Amino acid sequence: MSSSPLISRLIEALRCLPGVGPKSAQRMAYYLLERQRQGAQTLSQTIIEALERVGHCRRCRTLSETEICSLCANQGREQHLLCVVESPADVETFEASTGYRGLYFVLMGHLSPLDGIGPADIGLDLLQQRLQAGEISEVVLASNATGEGEATAHYIAEMVQAMGITVSRLAHGIPLGGELEYTDADTLAHAFKGRQQI
Repeated sequence: MSSSPLISRLIEALRCLPGVGPKSAQRMAYYLLERQRQGAQTLSQTIIEALERVGHCRRCRTLSETEICSLCANQGREQHLLCVVESPADVETFEASTGYRGLYFVLMGHLSPLDGIGPADIGLDLLQQRLQAGEISEVVLASNATGEGEATAHYIAEMVQAMGITVSRLAHGIPLGGELEYTDADTLAHAFKGRQQI
């Protein structure tokens, strides 16, 4: 613990970042104060500006500076195809690494009854309203391959199927270039269940 109350507050504030423990936060705080005061000033101003100006897109719920994000506003995208993801970071990943040209819906999390997170908490009521508008003909579920992600995908799949809309799930399994002997049992079992005829 620092002898300075302000430095202690800075260290504690930095701990809100994911994966940052007490030692990492202390290292960051001292680095910013000792060697990167201009960088710290820019960082603090940018954080304040982002907090004031960045909100959620009214259609897909991703982070956006405008009421409708640039992806939802782009009429060149496939308007009938909707990919459901857990976070705005997932949207960025898809955009950077796939040829996906449809639209998105961001859950901002996953179902977790033990933590008190239910369907309304992740916007499934808004997703249902969007699907009822009749513009979407296929929903691609791209939640994480965790227990919570699978449960969320299953819940959404049942909701979407009940509306008569085609629903698909991202493939999971052995990665390209992966070797079977180094693949964990759960991944291998999932890949085997999801095998395709060639």
